[in-house]
Amino acid sequence: MTQPTGPRPLDGITVISLEHAIAAPFCTRQLADLGARVIKVERPGVGDFARGYDQRVDGLASHFVWTNRSKESLTLDLKQDIAGDILDQLLEQADVLVQNLAPGAAARLGLSFDDLHTRFPRLVVCDISGYGAGGPYEQKKAYDLLIQSEGGFLSVTGGPGEEQMAKAGNSIADIAAGMYAYTGVLSALMLREKTGEGSHVDVSMLESLVEWMNYPLYYAYQGATPPPRAGAAHATIYPYGPFPTGDGNTVMLGLQNEREWRLFCEKVLLQPTLADDERFSANYLRVENREALRTLIVEAFASLELDTVIQRLDTASIANARVNDMQGVWSHPQLQARDRWRQVGSAIGNIPSLLPPASSNAFTPRMDPVPALGEHSAHILAELGLPSERIDQLRTSGVI
Repeated sequence: MTQPTGPRPLDGITVISLEHAIAAPFCTRQLADLGARVIKVERPGVGDFARGYDQRVDGLASHFVWTNRSKESLTLDLKQDIAGDILDQLLEQADVLVQNLAPGAAARLGLSFDDLHTRFPRLVVCDISGYGAGGPYEQKKAYDLLIQSEGGFLSVTGGPGEEQMAKAGNSIADIAAGMYAYTGVLSALMLREKTGEGSHVDVSMLESLVEWMNYPLYYAYQGATPPPRAGAAHATIYPYGPFPTGDGNTVMLGLQNEREWRLFCEKVLLQPTLADDERFSANYLRVENREALRTLIVEAFASLELDTVIQRLDTASIANARVNDMQGVWSHPQLQARDRWRQVGSAIGNIPSLLPPASSNAFTPRMDPVPALGEHSAHILAELGLPSERIDQLRTSGVI
């Protein structure tokens, strides 16, 4: 496949990021995908603590590999005055600052939007926090699971009963915040083209996840009963979820309307009279009688292999899916057919990496190596005019 060679949307844009874990790194990695130069400022000797989460990628951490390709790593001890001077020089030349430090830390470093806007009026400042500026939770620590809890996600996820609540298997609150930070920065850059000034983007993990929770919120409007926990099944549409097949596998299927219900009975279950059964003649009735209907479906699938069930579902145009594990996703035939995997460099060699989902016919996304800690410190400082002797001194004194 020929790759487009046009300019990337953020070519020429420089992003400075004081980031750790997931939300901010996910935001800035996507800015890098679009061509931005992202300088990741990390603690000397330690770096982003996500570097130490695990060693699953040939010794590198899975979270870090995912969210940090195409960046430059600069180590700076921001508690030392000279480090602040270096950061100021970087910000003077930058377009965007992204930070998700502990609550209040950026302000103590003189990095609040008000302080920065006076000195760097064109700078876009994006602050990512657990609960946002102001309010009684402003200083409260926030991690992904805690926001899933505060945001109501755990109340509708998992099996019946409090003891069966379940968190999302990925960092859904961090991802939500990272996505809104990403789009917020893009919109601020567009606004700067109109006004000539940078603006402040304030992203809360709680608000990001609650935005994603608006369906169950409205379902429970004015004190109505909220959606029940339904495991991997849909809480308010049925049949919509996992069903076992006779060969020990599982098929995921979903019906959305009465036309599909009738086709499901006729062409998948081969029981056309079931479509008119009064217990199942409308979605709300199927939900009320889900256990009886589930028994009938499981009995119908008990003598069938997974491929046969999927063939019947496809023939009836009923939405369905296999329940893949991670190895199934790595080898997914659709991702292979669409050539969605690339190789990116790292300190331990090449690593497969998924192309950004929003493909463009105008440009090829940037997919450069995952940086080692402090890999680019000397180069970045030399760009600022520091001689090699001075850079060595900074390294010896622990500034970088």
